[in-house]
Amino acid sequence: MAARFPFLILGLSVLVCFASASKSHEDAKDELGFSYLGSSGPQKWGSLNPQYALCAKGKTQSPINIVTDDVVKNSKLKPLVRNYHSTNATLINNGFNIGMKFNPDVGTLSIDGKDYALLQMHWHTPSEHQIDGEQFPAELHLVHMGPDHGSLAVVSILFKYGGSDPVLNKLKDELEELGKEKCQKDEEARIPVDKVNIKYLRKTNKKFYRYVGSLTTPPCSENIMWNILTRVRTISKEQVELLEAPLDSADKKNCRPVQSLNGRKVELYKKSDDDDDEDD
Repeated sequence: MAARFPFLILGLSVLVCFASASKSHEDAKDELGFSYLGSSGPQKWGSLNPQYALCAKGKTQSPINIVTDDVVKNSKLKPLVRNYHSTNATLINNGFNIGMKFNPDVGTLSIDGKDYALLQMHWHTPSEHQIDGEQFPAELHLVHMGPDHGSLAVVSILFKYGGSDPVLNKLKDELEELGKEKCQKDEEARIPVDKVNIKYLRKTNKKFYRYVGSLTTPPCSENIMWNILTRVRTISKEQVELLEAPLDSADKKNCRPVQSLNGRKVELYKKSDDDDDEDD
């Protein structure tokens, strides 16, 4: 998951470049100096900046490999209730991720009676989380903030190759515009998008995994509630290429390696023993 909440979508509009001086801390990847390859890659993150120390020293880091034989079914877990609405937002390329920041009225995720506001979503290719050692072509992170404005909850959706993803279908023109890379290296590209419909992402899921982890990019902050949906959706190879095309060459494969569990347990929510993974 990108640092803190780094992303923030109108029909196709003009791409706008913003100098790094106007970026927030979490967006200024070039200024803060991390990448996914070489001397600034994931194995070196902890030594790049004192603020990144948890990337090397943290004990509850993400992503992880979920071993299905080891997960613990928790009957006390409640379903994820996502109440999202159509809204305006902004599609962003910050060099190491393609993401979308939403307007405040986009909706909430309800967990155990607490509402978390949806802030942004972003993609990783290939996936960061793995299931029984299998890495998938893509992963989508939906990032939510709790009412205390300090806690974060992430819903993760994994993708395998197959039919095209309907959300990315709607963003094809904008992603192609981002791929033209008109901005300079130290600039962030943004494209407004009108009335984004993410109804497809708000379905109730009958099964998901939960564990406590971290952000998957610097500063690797911990105590993040992760919810990984068990149902793997489909994405086309063309869509994966569209997500990778605008990114810096060292960041097109923007997945952090899996981290040690260090004794953590992954819990499973399952509606009933007779249910499959299909959405309601």
